[in-house]
Amino acid sequence: MGEALAVLAGALLGAFFFGTLWLTVRRAVGSSQPAVWFAASMLGRTLLTMAGFYVVSRADWSRLPFCVLGFFLANVAVRLWGRAPRTASPRRAGGATDAP
Repeated sequence: MGEALAVLAGALLGAFFFGTLWLTVRRAVGSSQPAVWFAASMLGRTLLTMAGFYVVSRADWSRLPFCVLGFFLANVAVRLWGRAPRTASPRRAGGATDAP
């Protein structure tokens, strides 16, 4: 059961990390000082995420791979969620093609 909780904790840490990155990008794009936003966000996200990994491990390194797995799964989920939907190529009226 400890491994499942470590995966869940890693997923929550990943959701926090990538969610705040998304918020940072949205804020920084319209800011007059985007470098400050990105630097402060990176420092804060990294410190809190690493502290979360430390708390999850509880001085037992064997939980860390499961936590990292959850973090990775959150990364994949965010990438899939944020992907633009695929659209079918537009069809031309009457079956026209570009071929001569």
